[in-house]
Amino acid sequence: MANLKEIRNRITSIGSTMKITSAMKLVSAAKLKKAQDAITAMRPYANKLTELLQNLSATLDADASGVYAEQREVSKVLLVVVSSNRGLCGGFNTSIIKKTEQVIAEKYQGKDISLYTIGKKANDILAKKYKVVKNDVNIFNELTFNNTTVIAEELMELYASGDFDKIEIIYNVFKNAATQIATLEQFLPIEPIEVEGNVSADYIFEPTKAEIVEALIPKSLKTQLYKAIRDSFAAEHGARMTAMHKATDNAKDLRDGLLLTYNKARQAAITGEILEIVGGAEALNN
Repeated sequence: MANLKEIRNRITSIGSTMKITSAMKLVSAAKLKKAQDAITAMRPYANKLTELLQNLSATLDADASGVYAEQREVSKVLLVVVSSNRGLCGGFNTSIIKKTEQVIAEKYQGKDISLYTIGKKANDILAKKYKVVKNDVNIFNELTFNNTTVIAEELMELYASGDFDKIEIIYNVFKNAATQIATLEQFLPIEPIEVEGNVSADYIFEPTKAEIVEALIPKSLKTQLYKAIRDSFAAEHGARMTAMHKATDNAKDLRDGLLLTYNKARQAAITGEILEIVGGAEALNN
């Protein structure tokens, strides 16, 4: 009977865990819908703005494009690593940490590497191995364009002042609730692209191209960072919803197995008691 009591306690414990994981799944599903709508609506605008800026910058001299398009010899690199503040989201944070270590080992081996971490989880692990210039854990409390603008302006200032020769963002791109893609994206300097023909042949620029680029660059960089953090935010909730769904299913299978074990043990105990009674009655009759 002591064994039966132990099994009952485990069944009760698993039932409580199922309620928690199921509730977390529902919460993440509700947040995912809002985050998914936001990033889906934003991507075309952000991508088109970046494309327009690259096309214009490619037709200008380096001096006219400004300091943010200046290509330098890379010796000091800043990686902006976007993770989450909380766990229980499957391999979401692990994939970002692995991607960061892979980039440092394969792409920037021998370079002076610094990290700017957004989110608590990546900072907890990476700060033990690498130099972290700053960690921002409050951005997800109120994820707005104005709040991410503060971070973007800090990064732009670090590049303009010459503290770093290159800045890249590592984050999870949201594909669907079950799939997140760890991505490396260049932030500064603005990537030059090859332009065929004369862009100005079909367009009249007012004011000049240089003035347009000068106004577009800060806005484009702020939008790029906001899109990356938004993407990561949606991917986090998708990963958590999927992880909690799997955890709930696994807990259900474990509970069903324990219920079967409990019923077998209970039936065996009842059968044993019946046999003892029958044996005692037979002994009295004899």
